[in-house]
Amino acid sequence: MSPAGWFLYTPTTMYKIAFDTFGCRLNQAETATLHDQFMARGYVVTENAAEADLYVVNTCTLTSQATAKCRRRIRSVVRRNPDACIAAIGCYAQTDAEALSNIAGIDYIVGTEDKLRLAEIIPEPVKLTTPLVVRNPVAKSTFTIDGTGHYPTNTRANIKVQEGCDFVCAFCIIPRSRGRARSREFGDIIREARELVAAGHRELIVTGVNMGTYRDGSNTLTDALVAMSDIDGLDRIRLSSIEPTTIDERIIEMMGSSDKLCPYLHVPVQSGDSEVLGRMRRKYDADAYRAFMEMVVERVPGVGLGTDIMVGFPGETDAAFENSCELIASLPFTHVHVFSFSARPRTSAYEMPDQIPPELIRERSERMHRIAEMKKTDFYAAQEGRTLRVLFEERASDGGYVGFSDNYVKVNVRTDRELNNRLESALIKGLVRTPDGGLYATGTLEPEYSHGV
Repeated sequence: MSPAGWFLYTPTTMYKIAFDTFGCRLNQAETATLHDQFMARGYVVTENAAEADLYVVNTCTLTSQATAKCRRRIRSVVRRNPDACIAAIGCYAQTDAEALSNIAGIDYIVGTEDKLRLAEIIPEPVKLTTPLVVRNPVAKSTFTIDGTGHYPTNTRANIKVQEGCDFVCAFCIIPRSRGRARSREFGDIIREARELVAAGHRELIVTGVNMGTYRDGSNTLTDALVAMSDIDGLDRIRLSSIEPTTIDERIIEMMGSSDKLCPYLHVPVQSGDSEVLGRMRRKYDADAYRAFMEMVVERVPGVGLGTDIMVGFPGETDAAFENSCELIASLPFTHVHVFSFSARPRTSAYEMPDQIPPELIRERSERMHRIAEMKKTDFYAAQEGRTLRVLFEERASDGGYVGFSDNYVKVNVRTDRELNNRLESALIKGLVRTPDGGLYATGTLEPEYSHGV
């Protein structure tokens, strides 16, 4: 028996639980699973931290800024609701449990290996005199997940297929926070996918740390996508971020021909300079990345492309940065996530020579953000006159209905119809930039091509 006395427990009191999720889509998927598990034990989910009996912070440790945000949020909750039982779980809890233990008010610190057993670890949401730390080595074996993700307000749902990474890039702490690469049992993926579709989700977003390395026996990620595409009622499958050297050619073929696998591919590049990529310990050079993405554009009509680009990696010269700018500008990206290098302790990049001054990193980041915004605007403008399939999600503040197209364009149509969770065709008329810098395409419904049901 562990110190927490872990066992299946159904509280006699109806407790309220609140979640706060930092970081990646994988964290979102795991929080949704915890929603399901705690609700099965009689908890009621609330978004009001002040009324929560149990407050769960699913942490991120990818950058120093991410960990600082987690600490600030925890302290804020302690001030607003000092009687709440507070659990910090996940990546930051795995790598820096001692730092979290020094924050007054935390009751549970639960690492990566045990985070999805949180409902067992906390029999009742009561304050502890000292934090209980549950941090075990991350297993290397194939895994299953207990439950089905709960997404009460979303038409789309995430589904986790893989965990951990063996690539060990120089800037990345994920192998420490999430362990080595391992895959989810094939049958358990399909089981949850069917249950998510039965709950009304028409799009599933497949996610993992390095999901292109998925293997369960002879089954690959491509096999999982094919099996999911056979599920009745599932209209769209979307891939989240995937590493460039792990993408099966059959996925590109499927993306170009399938009505279900969305023509959108988010492939991190991190740098457009081959020497910098070598220091990062990435598994490709800039020319190979460019050639791959050009092949995707040629074979998948209308494909949307996303990427991650880092500025300010140690030793990034002016010429190397220009190479990054040129690569991003030359490809038809629509979503470019710009990251400033953050020297993360316990990564090999932390003590590398030729660190870039913070003011120069800021200048480069601002320029790269301008290029990214230009690329998004260009791609959205290129959709004008096209008919896109859109899964509508919510009524916008201007009265229109908003959703996302197969190739991940945000579309707003003016209509009195209720379109929530409906898949419709929209003729794109133009684009609008919002006061806060957002961007969306405007369109009109095309009933003669309607997919709505």
